[in-house]
Amino acid sequence: MAFVQFSKVSLSFGVRDILKEVSVNLQTGTKAALTGANGAGKSTLIKIMAGLVQPDSGERVAQRDARIAYLPQSGLVHHGCTLKEEADKAFLWGYELQKEIDAEGDRMKENPADAEKIAVHQAELLAKLNDSGWYRREVLAEQVLLGLGFSRDDFGRQTDEFSGGWQMRIALAKALMCGPDILLLDEPTNYLDIEARNWLEKFLDEFKGGFLLVSHDRYFLDHTVNEVFELFNGELKRYPGNFTHYEEVRKVELETLLAQYEQQQQEIQHLEDFIRRFGAKATKAAQAQERQKMLDKIVRIEIPENLKKIHFTFPAAPHSGQLVLTLDKICKHYGSGPDVIKDLDFVLEKGERLVVAGRNGAGKSTLLRIIAGADADFTGTVRLGSGVTVGYFSQDSAEKISGSETILERLEKRAPLELIPKMRDMLGAFLFRGDDVFKSINVLSGGEKSRIALLELLLRPVNLLVLDEPTNHLDMHSKDVLLDALKDFGGTVIFVSHDRGFIEDLATRVLELHPGSYRVFPGDYRYYMQRLEDEENGTVGASSFSGTAGAGTAPAQAPKKESAKEAAPVSSTKQSWEEQKRAESERRRMQRELEKLEAEITELEEKKSELENQMANPAVYSNGEKSRAVQKQIDEVNARLDELNAAWETAAEKLG
Repeated sequence: MAFVQFSKVSLSFGVRDILKEVSVNLQTGTKAALTGANGAGKSTLIKIMAGLVQPDSGERVAQRDARIAYLPQSGLVHHGCTLKEEADKAFLWGYELQKEIDAEGDRMKENPADAEKIAVHQAELLAKLNDSGWYRREVLAEQVLLGLGFSRDDFGRQTDEFSGGWQMRIALAKALMCGPDILLLDEPTNYLDIEARNWLEKFLDEFKGGFLLVSHDRYFLDHTVNEVFELFNGELKRYPGNFTHYEEVRKVELETLLAQYEQQQQEIQHLEDFIRRFGAKATKAAQAQERQKMLDKIVRIEIPENLKKIHFTFPAAPHSGQLVLTLDKICKHYGSGPDVIKDLDFVLEKGERLVVAGRNGAGKSTLLRIIAGADADFTGTVRLGSGVTVGYFSQDSAEKISGSETILERLEKRAPLELIPKMRDMLGAFLFRGDDVFKSINVLSGGEKSRIALLELLLRPVNLLVLDEPTNHLDMHSKDVLLDALKDFGGTVIFVSHDRGFIEDLATRVLELHPGSYRVFPGDYRYYMQRLEDEENGTVGASSFSGTAGAGTAPAQAPKKESAKEAAPVSSTKQSWEEQKRAESERRRMQRELEKLEAEITELEEKKSELENQMANPAVYSNGEKSRAVQKQIDEVNARLDELNAAWETAAEKLG
């Protein structure tokens, strides 16, 4: 049984203890996850396990000849050969073993007296080579490369042609193919689409060796591991069970600590408020100094970042009609190539959470750009409903983020007043913690700028969010915060994601794209995946549910709702002048009613904003009587807004 064992391993960076006497044993059959807050030292620990970083103290012991494969988060580049040739490098150990076998044959010729002994050793080497699957390496390479999303056409391409994400897929493929006894994978799912993640999940389920991996994909972890190691404050603790079980157990463990943490945070807030308000007043200076001493003496309670529950809500979504988006005969192609999207017809209604699914190259991001108005080079019609305003996030959004101001300054300028008091918590939820908020925008990495772009979008009052991979560059805790906010969002969401857990918790409808065709599934993502499985098993027929756009069959999709105008019977004669006059008069009356409702809604929203600003004032929220009075007014305004919004939607539908 292969193993790698660590005993009382410690490592410090300056005055900070990254690892404090950490002990762990990985062996054949281990299926483990390593978790902890960003910056806890997970990547450092994996590098020590891989033998790439030396600890300050402690012992690392690996079984002789144990093959350990390590995949870092990023930074690997391959060049100078084809994909197939690069993949073959994963079998270098087999070529070395073959050389050793050949060398033994030469030894037998040179030493006839020892031929029998040498032959026994050579037979052992041959058996080892046979058992390793060496002679199936080409089949294995093809299975792994195809499973990770490469096509057969890619096999002859030069590795230099592949982008950074595909370079990491090549590295992952080599790690899986090299016949490892122990796999150490640091964020292996970062660059994988959902199909490749599903394939990797099955590979690890059948993997005979042991593995330890870091991932921010809860669904992936729940389906691959049976134990979790948490790294917190330099100490490592083991929890048996999958990741969800770990979170449940850890939550119970820390209930008391969390309660103490919340109480301490309130105490710190009160002391800081007093010091800030009265520190400059001569009559209160002594009291302020006394409170500063009390503040300095507090031993701060630390809890893992992933257990700090942060919740925020979007600004109120502007009002829109029930019909949010209509796509009519959308077609898109690049150059002289075939249509990526062909004859796409689709209707989206208010409140839906639509996930656009499909393999890489199916046109998901292209469709989102078309909907958001970022791509005008297509045929067909995109119609937004009455009052619909679009907010669009893509990975390219980071390129628009620049400036010398700090992160906190930039976000506070763009945030609604009621969210400014929560800005530090919101930035923390998006992985900008402590002094990070004072970083200049110009020094941020691409991933950091992407998180800023996403947060900026979420602060804008829009009612249709178009999100292309919003969970990239977020850890598990950040995804949970985003997910909760999107669930509570009063508008409509169209999104693409490779995080299956995120999709399952959010999507209410699925649009599946294939190059040149599409299908619409009216259920949630679990239903969609079950449907695909049933089709693959032959339980149901694909043709009964799907259609190929442009191939002579109508695509299966939810039927469009006819407007009153479309549903009305068409008379064989034109409307009389009196009928036209009455209809126009009614239309003007409805328009006036709509404008009156909009004016009252705007007035109440301004009043609500003023009241919420009052609640953010320490003089109000620290006074129970005042805060209750203001909250009562906010509740009354919210109740009236609900009535007006319902009336506005009814009037808008009638107006058409």
